[in-house]
Amino acid sequence: MAEIPSGDGPGEAEEAAPAALAVILLVSVLVVATCGLIYELLAGTLASYLLGDSVTQFSTVIGTYLFAMGVGSWLSRHITRGELQVFVRVEILIAALGGWSAAGLFLLFPHVEDFRIPLYALVLAIGLFVGLEIPLLIRILRHRFAFRELVSNVLTFDYVGALVASLLFPLVLVPWLGMVRTGFVFGLANIGVAIALLVAIRKREKVVADLAAALLVGASLVTGLVLADQIQRWSEIAFYGEPVIYARSTPYQRIVMTRRGADMRLYLNGNLQFSTRDEYRYHEALVWPVLGRVADPRRVLILGGGDGLAAREVLSDPRVGHVTLVDLDPAMTRLFRDAPQLARLNRGSLSSPRITVINGDAFRWVRRAAGPYDAILIDFPDPTEFSLGKLYTVTFYREVARLLAPRGMLTVQSTSPLVAPRSYWTVASTLEAAGLSARGYHAYVPSFGEWGFTLAAHTPPGDAVALPQGLRFLTRSSERAMFDFPPDMARRAVPVNRLDNQALVRTFAEEWGHYDG
Repeated sequence: MAEIPSGDGPGEAEEAAPAALAVILLVSVLVVATCGLIYELLAGTLASYLLGDSVTQFSTVIGTYLFAMGVGSWLSRHITRGELQVFVRVEILIAALGGWSAAGLFLLFPHVEDFRIPLYALVLAIGLFVGLEIPLLIRILRHRFAFRELVSNVLTFDYVGALVASLLFPLVLVPWLGMVRTGFVFGLANIGVAIALLVAIRKREKVVADLAAALLVGASLVTGLVLADQIQRWSEIAFYGEPVIYARSTPYQRIVMTRRGADMRLYLNGNLQFSTRDEYRYHEALVWPVLGRVADPRRVLILGGGDGLAAREVLSDPRVGHVTLVDLDPAMTRLFRDAPQLARLNRGSLSSPRITVINGDAFRWVRRAAGPYDAILIDFPDPTEFSLGKLYTVTFYREVARLLAPRGMLTVQSTSPLVAPRSYWTVASTLEAAGLSARGYHAYVPSFGEWGFTLAAHTPPGDAVALPQGLRFLTRSSERAMFDFPPDMARRAVPVNRLDNQALVRTFAEEWGHYDG
């Protein structure tokens, strides 16, 4: 690449009007600060989606990124000439790495044995180059501002850029663009900075090579942006091994539906939620041990279950007068209400006049809700991260117990007692710490394996159960057998899951990590 004069002397003033170049450079501070934080958020979010445990992933990604920025800042002292030239080339490199980061990581994930190696290598590389930006900009601008004004201006634009990124990412970018498109869009922003600086220099014959490199990277980013949906689909087909028929990123999760033959599957953040081949086993086991033990279940509360499948089972009971369903993600409940195939699967439960669907955080909702409810079904995703782990804490269960009628009954999906026995029995221990009597049971669901649930009530749940005719899985004898645990799934001493320890999240990650490994 041809050399661009640095900002070290009067030659720079001959290349471009100092005032115009200074404005471009100050605006570039805002742009690069926004882009830098976006790449950091992309890496953390993508790691959380693919690896689980969002606190761990965000903590390690942010720590690695900041460390790399520090290394980049330290290395900037060794750049003694041609700062503007180096800055432009750094922008081109960041555009290429950051712009393709989400797409590249999604495409790599199904094919690498240890995904953390390319993830953290990319985070280190982007962080190192981002760390070069502000020191270089300060040195380029030092002849155009007094030192105090220079530092104030640069830091102001830097912090404003961080605010812009932190607001745009969860509210606009992820739900409307998705992670792959977001990477490409902000890569183009970095390229825009590089091209604007190159064009601002009058002797353009000296910047032909750099401009060509910027345009080449920009063209690759535009191509990626146009093909973003296809790239996402390729990566998800490789990951799931099944044709993807629906995929959407919401502010809360990545929703993916796959289909192979007659079998449709729902995945949330890469974790299987159901298969149409055997979901009836899971949902009959979730619902009927509760409804079959409640004499008059007029009012039923479902926490989670945005697919409407638990509601389908509940609404098939003519004794039920009204169902309240609380699910965080409106995109989820809309999908299973409006998509014809999915509405047929849940028999239109989410459109029933007997149901009220509330989209909100169940942890907050139960604190202000009024009971009593005769039956409560808690059907949350597994506690893979702390935002989900709070829904398995003694604090949450105390509020749920307050909503439960004196003779009511509740159940909690509680992960696999075979794969994760300590995690499974932590749910029972935590329900008991909340003042309820708990009793575990389990069922075999081929898509999941041996799966566990926990009954709870103000008094010990008994054996007497009344099951309706026409169930595909449960009978009175098979229902009784679900409460028998062989030694490898038997109860063991475990801690109570509290908000201040989140023991369940750590135990769950350890047990399932060992199993998956």
